Amino acid sequence: MSKSFFQNLLITFFLILVQVLICNHIMLFNIATAFVCIYVIVRLQMDLNTNWLLTWGFLTGLLVDIFSDSPGVFSLACTILAMVKRPCLYAYVPKDDRTKNVTPSLSELGFGVYGKYLFSMSFIFSLLIFVIEYLNFADVKDIVLMSLGSAVFTFMILLGVDSLIVTRSEKGL
Repeated sequence: MSKSFFQNLLITFFLILVQVLICNHIMLFNIATAFVCIYVIVRLQMDLNTNWLLTWGFLTGLLVDIFSDSPGVFSLACTILAMVKRPCLYAYVPKDDRTKNVTPSLSELGFGVYGKYLFSMSFIFSLLIFVIEYLNFADVKDIVLMSLGSAVFTFMILLGVDSLIVTRSEKGL
């Protein structure tokens, strides 16, 4: 097991605790909720095996579901988010040898590419959560409004988290 595995595991558990204890209880203007638990899925290396990526996404969602009393909503949304991770990033950067083993971050991709990628992932996850939760397309306006609000709120929070988490190689040590 590598050092980055344990580092990602520790960050995952911390973000799950923050999600369950704080973020699930905050609804900004009755529209937006922050979903910080997706940060590790967004940030995992691109060369990670697909099975590990899907397993990581499912277990992250399962732990949030267990502690949030939401039957399978986060598990399904996190697993689908893990599936669309690669196509979403490769929509903004070309798939070549340089981007094959990149770890998506603000310092690695730059604000333009990383901002588009992070917002897309936040919006996809928010849309999935609200569509799965409501399972009713009669309130399409509410679903889209809550998805956009939550995506913007999540984007801003995760951008702040990403600027706080700096690895040693990014520091130049």
